[in-house]
Amino acid sequence: MFRFKVDHSSPSSPLSGIVTGQDGGPECSTPPKPPRKVSKAPHKVLDAPSLQDDFYLNLVDWSSQNVLAVGLGTCVYLWNASSSKVTKLCDLGNRDGVCSVQWTREGSYLAIGTSLGDIQIWDGTRSKKIRTMGGHQTRTGVLAWSSCILASGSRDKNIVQHDLRMPNDFINKLSGHRSEVCGLKWSHDDRELASGGNDNQLLIWNQRSQQPVLKFSEHTAAVKAIAWSPHQQGLLASGGGTADRSIRFWNTSKSNMLKCVDTGSQVCSLAWSKNVNELVSTHGYSQNQIMLWKYPSMSKIATLTGHTMRVLYLATSPDGQTIVTGAGDETLRFWNVFPSVKSKTIVRDFGAWSMGRSHIR
Repeated sequence: MFRFKVDHSSPSSPLSGIVTGQDGGPECSTPPKPPRKVSKAPHKVLDAPSLQDDFYLNLVDWSSQNVLAVGLGTCVYLWNASSSKVTKLCDLGNRDGVCSVQWTREGSYLAIGTSLGDIQIWDGTRSKKIRTMGGHQTRTGVLAWSSCILASGSRDKNIVQHDLRMPNDFINKLSGHRSEVCGLKWSHDDRELASGGNDNQLLIWNQRSQQPVLKFSEHTAAVKAIAWSPHQQGLLASGGGTADRSIRFWNTSKSNMLKCVDTGSQVCSLAWSKNVNELVSTHGYSQNQIMLWKYPSMSKIATLTGHTMRVLYLATSPDGQTIVTGAGDETLRFWNVFPSVKSKTIVRDFGAWSMGRSHIR
């Protein structure tokens, strides 16, 4: 459960936390703009007991309605970022476990992937289970919603697509990976689905394909971290595991790699800012850091530390300014990393709170 821990001598509970402070004639040339200051300390920390240290799971997601969903062991908890209210949504029981969570884009419904391979759909507002769907033989470690379709990836190497508008929700099974599927993201226009696996492959599927339309094999470790740019259509970032340590950028319109950056450590997750052309990466062995980058130069804006184990989980607030990171050290940390939006973001085609500590359960 989440909780704010104000006094370490008091009993702790999930999703409770600590709040901390912010770091917090002749032609005249314009002075260079000073670098943006990014606070090096989290402004909030939530205790998250039983948050697993498993690279292949995806246990944290932040809804467009400002509610954080977190899988802790066999339970899913909801933390309302506006009110700090904690709700225990469900307990799967001793024979099952939570492997992934993902909100629909409008933020009302939550998909939960389980260790038995099922997917549960919950109404987050009413705390009511809507349906349970099969499709996988073993754990479902990653989920991705488009506007209408839920894609799920599993240790059984398959991707299954469900359309909840249909009585028989199963619509497609995609087989292309040779090992567990651990990364899955729809492009912002829903035309392409990117998948990453423990086979070191990054695959691109379109809405009609039974086979991947693109295969990228340059990574040398598992590809969990995947993020589509909201600023350039067809621009995809991916990150590799411990033996790879790189972030690679791809133009899926032209089927080529644009850039490769060696980060020096396992890349666990990636997220673009929707407000500015920047992205954040989280890392594992050996520094457990969070890195903020300017694209396309990939100049480093800031490096944030605080987690004592690899930073496996990452989600972004609805306003695009705050990220939450999670790790096997059983904490969730909130960081103000991105500026507010100044103007409407134009998607370009390539060519075609206060500080303190709390508990979360």
